[in-house]
Amino acid sequence: MSSVARRGERRFALALFLPAFLLLVATTTLPLVYLMWSSTQRIDLSMPWLSGFAGLENYAKLGADGRFWQSLWLTFVYTGTTVVLQVAIGLGLALLVMQVRAGQALLRIGAILPIVLAPVVAGLFWRSLVLAPDFGIMDFFTRALGLGSYNWLGDPQLALVSVIAIHTWQWTPFAFLVLLASLSALPPDLYEAARLDRAGPWQRFWHITLPMIRPAIVIVVILRMVTALSAFAAIFAATGGGPGSATEILNLYAYRLSFTELNIGYGSAVATVLLLITLSVAFLLFALRRAR
Repeated sequence: MSSVARRGERRFALALFLPAFLLLVATTTLPLVYLMWSSTQRIDLSMPWLSGFAGLENYAKLGADGRFWQSLWLTFVYTGTTVVLQVAIGLGLALLVMQVRAGQALLRIGAILPIVLAPVVAGLFWRSLVLAPDFGIMDFFTRALGLGSYNWLGDPQLALVSVIAIHTWQWTPFAFLVLLASLSALPPDLYEAARLDRAGPWQRFWHITLPMIRPAIVIVVILRMVTALSAFAAIFAATGGGPGSATEILNLYAYRLSFTELNIGYGSAVATVLLLITLSVAFLLFALRRAR
């Protein structure tokens, strides 16, 4: 191929790549740069006359902000609990479905349904039909068991458990599908050899299945942890961060600061801290995966 033809192909490839790249920068990089710039400004729309450069003042205020530390703790509890539940339940369901020879395709289609729902729709579905007091599905079961009725989203302790259940219900199918695909790709010869060596079910799981699907588990943990750290829509639709601040994770705290209390500078600082935490967690998990 001549140099003229190669240059023409490079220009054609650049013409295809450049619009998508510029759109990606405009919709991701520029908002992040604006967010970090806003976090160094004193932008309070309730007191606009005080606006100006604040430097690290917004970040310094975080140390004495009890509401920030509570939101940070709730974020870690919410993220850790949902990720562990999704991996554990998804792996258990995948192992169970592997024993079902007929109807696996139907089960996979059914598992996709919660994932395709928008998070805000999932939150409203649980709030209106599952966790509604007196006539919700959960209250129907608790009353049938003689346990009475509960205000699932109005009680501070139950509200946190409820939003964890919502996130787990919606995203466990993702872990299930990924782990089921990994289990389906395992060579059956290893299990046959293990059976000949009189290895029991638990030994086969611990020494064969788990090591071989570990890369898939790590990927699921990374993706689900990053998503859980940035969760917003389902919690906002179900509880709005309440009652009080019982389900106010960092994302919701930043939203309330910026759009309810109109303190955009301080809200941007909280959002920037959440961004740094998310990037740090993702970097650490990828580093551990490479080291492993």
